[in-house]
Amino acid sequence: MHANAGRVLLVIAAMSMVSGRGLTQTSPLADDLPLNQLKIAQIKSVPRAPTAAASGDSQSIAKINKWAIGLATGIPEGTYIRVGGEIARNLNNGDELRVIPMVTTGAVDNIKVLLYLKGVDIALTNADVLEHFKTVEKIPNIEKRVHYISELHITDIHLLVRPEIGSFKDLEGKKVSFNLAGTGAALSAPIIFQRLGVKVEPVHIDSSSALEKMKSGEFAGLVNPGGKPQPLFTKFKNEQGFKFLSIPYDRFTEYYVPRVFTSEDYPAYIKPGEKIETIGVPVVLAVFNWPQESDRFRRVERFIEYFFDRFEAFQKPPYHSDWKSINLAAKVPGWTRYWAAEEKLKQMAAAAAAKSQPRPPVDVQLARQQAARIAPNDLAEQEQLFQRFLEWKRAQQPKQ
Repeated sequence: MHANAGRVLLVIAAMSMVSGRGLTQTSPLADDLPLNQLKIAQIKSVPRAPTAAASGDSQSIAKINKWAIGLATGIPEGTYIRVGGEIARNLNNGDELRVIPMVTTGAVDNIKVLLYLKGVDIALTNADVLEHFKTVEKIPNIEKRVHYISELHITDIHLLVRPEIGSFKDLEGKKVSFNLAGTGAALSAPIIFQRLGVKVEPVHIDSSSALEKMKSGEFAGLVNPGGKPQPLFTKFKNEQGFKFLSIPYDRFTEYYVPRVFTSEDYPAYIKPGEKIETIGVPVVLAVFNWPQESDRFRRVERFIEYFFDRFEAFQKPPYHSDWKSINLAAKVPGWTRYWAAEEKLKQMAAAAAAKSQPRPPVDVQLARQQAARIAPNDLAEQEQLFQRFLEWKRAQQPKQ
């Protein structure tokens, strides 16, 4: 009975201390102390989940992390995330290699992620991104710190405009979406409008939202790089009559290549027989320049081995048709190929040369002399030995 009464008095005292906070302002910390202590006691009473190491899973931790590779890709509606997913699908090999694609904001942000975010070894980006970090967001020695494994597909620059826009000059002073900050559009769009001498009002929002603002007339256009055809546009009914604006290649010869859109790519935007000229920028599989003695180099080296050895599979279904146009040996202007990738290319070239090297013709006279030494005075046995030798020689020839 006395014990219960004591508990009631303690509860009343605690409630009075809490409710009395509004009456005295002498020491808020002192007022909070009992409540804080109560919260700490409650937290301490919650049992903590045992860690993997404490549960005896240390070997599993080491095994699953040993060959893990972080791959920075892009935004969910972009091309990079699809490419990253296909790379993981083709190369992943259980605990022998585990490529983990990461959703990011895209080309510009991926270089920062590659340099500064732990666990990221490789990133997808655009070829013109190094120029950005040399002139705009200046990063010291960027060309020595970031190299490339391979050029990938060409990403097409899509400039979609409202029906009343007939030329670049019509966009002067109007709102145009450059997609999210850090994306490929945010990198390439300023270059495009600057070189064409047109000043627009750039807005950084995602392209799906920009399409909606184009419908209302708030935006005059949007820039969205990506492999054609882009689901962003093919899934859009285009009842408003939006169209693609041509981009002249002659102003963009350093990092870019000429590209074309047709009605086969975008039947809802382009009439049969018409073509829209545009530009494309190569996508680069970038890598941090890990030193050979580092643990991360070991992982990247294995990624390179798998990527080159399994590349032929990328050029078959179910992978995107863009893989068929990729030349692994293509050089990217202004970039340095990672030395491990360069060595792998040399090995592949040497193997291909050896395979195509014509084998010396059979020395029939020498072969018959050898058969005669093995089976002297037995012409039938000599002939059998000679024929077996010819069959073996034919088996050694490379298959065409």
